[in-house]
Amino acid sequence: MHKSFSVLLALGVCLVSVGCKSGQRPPAAATEAADGSTGPRVYVTNEGSGDLSVIDSAMRKVIATVPLGKRPRGIHASPDQKTLYVALSGSPNAGPGVDESKLPPPDKSKDGIGVFDVAQNKLLRMLPGGSDPENFDVSKDGKYLFISNEDASSLSKVDVASGAVLTAVKVGGQPEGVKMTPDGKRVFVTSEEDGTITAVDPDTGRIVATFKVGHGPRSIAFMPDGSKAYVNAENDGSVVLVDAVRFKVWKTITLGERGVIKPMAVLLSADATKLYVSTGRGQKVFILDTASQAVLGSVTVGRRPWGIALSPDGKTLYSANGPSNDVSVVNLADNTVAARIPVGTGPWGVVVLPH
Repeated sequence: MHKSFSVLLALGVCLVSVGCKSGQRPPAAATEAADGSTGPRVYVTNEGSGDLSVIDSAMRKVIATVPLGKRPRGIHASPDQKTLYVALSGSPNAGPGVDESKLPPPDKSKDGIGVFDVAQNKLLRMLPGGSDPENFDVSKDGKYLFISNEDASSLSKVDVASGAVLTAVKVGGQPEGVKMTPDGKRVFVTSEEDGTITAVDPDTGRIVATFKVGHGPRSIAFMPDGSKAYVNAENDGSVVLVDAVRFKVWKTITLGERGVIKPMAVLLSADATKLYVSTGRGQKVFILDTASQAVLGSVTVGRRPWGIALSPDGKTLYSANGPSNDVSVVNLADNTVAARIPVGTGPWGVVVLPH
């Protein structure tokens, strides 16, 4: 374990050096006037077109398109909501059924975390993020990023101020979802390949536990007290509620037929009374009651919904629908789709911020 940790740390330092010498200059944004609207802004990463769509939620239209780089996927805001971080990857897209032997080699110079200034609507710089960063979480104080490195099966810790990769920890195969516990004492990382979660001490990089959760976990949502967490099990058609203290499965909640309903992202309401689950090719978002674990209902939102986010008032849900290149606007009062907004190619992640 110590040997692997040292090797990965050396790789991280190397990537810092490469990132510093790359001299990549962020491109300018293409912007449309927002006509004075003060509606919340919806930010959508488009994996295929390599850009960020900025949506005015009041007008329900894209008001800016900002080029980011290769394959933008995971997107999260800083604690003060002044900055957005975006995972970028130079590895070719190897989706289901793709013959990886025929893909071009990865371009590691394109790997990194884009730093986007919300006020300026502008990409400021690139941070190193380890190899093939896919998703991540931001520490409670905003000083560190914890990043899943898909092709390296590792978790990288990056210092935001210095841009240094501080540690890199070997975790399960094809890591994706990363979430820090509410108290900030653990970082949970899903392994899509192994069907496990690895719990890591964020200060030392020590692995605290690894436990099974189901097939194809990608996303994690903690209850406010940190005692339990919801994890999707994509290939089981279910969501798993885990004991986040004892590191074991507490309950499995079936949403639908395996292979048809494919749970992807899990998201809690602000008061944690409801859980929202996107289901990929299942085309739906499910709503669960967190007290009873019962399915309250579902709404068909579009083709392969992946990333989901809630409006600041909790009344509206936005889903990124990859193959149809649009975002659905869901009215949660009656679970109906109020609008579908065209964005870039292959929308992946969504964040909503007040304006």
